Amino acid sequence: MTTTPDLLMRSLDTTWDYERWEQLPDDDRRYEVIDGILYMTTAPSSFHQWIIRMLDRHIGTPAELRSELYVLTAPIGLLMPGCDPVQPDFLLVRRERAGILADRRVRGVPDLIAEVLSPNNAEQDTEIKRAAYARAGVPEYWIVRPATRDVLVCWQPDQALGTYTQERCYAAGEQLVAATFAGVAAPVDALFAGAPDTTL
Repeated sequence: MTTTPDLLMRSLDTTWDYERWEQLPDDDRRYEVIDGILYMTTAPSSFHQWIIRMLDRHIGTPAELRSELYVLTAPIGLLMPGCDPVQPDFLLVRRERAGILADRRVRGVPDLIAEVLSPNNAEQDTEIKRAAYARAGVPEYWIVRPATRDVLVCWQPDQALGTYTQERCYAAGEQLVAATFAGVAAPVDALFAGAPDTTL
């Protein structure tokens, strides 16, 4: 049995913006604009989607029940400097910053973004988005890596250099702990356990 690989395509021109993005079809593909370049990825695997559900269950729901954070999952348009828009897999916004949730979009810098790595377009999350999120000033960025069953937590963005100055990898068997939030934590294993299909 063969699987269709995730595909990543990008535009040759750098003139894309939110207005052009709004004209794109709703066709189960993810369209994102970073620094004027349009990126298109195909629909993710069921395991990818399972991990997003587990992020929501083990991180998002407990935080929402404590009335601390708003939690959003893809597909959602996030508009912030250099990203007009991107569609992160998972994001957190502190309740006191609810004003950035307006007009069907997130219009400002979230407090945490998590992306689930797809093996065939890893550069999208590990390089392109990591740099874009750091330049935009996203305080904390998680890269969830299904192949190795771990999570890379990045924080303290250097906006000028487009990188994060601090990072830590949480491996299987460890407790994933947010760097910039008190009480936001979950077992790493819980993000991957129980999936009916772990094909990447």
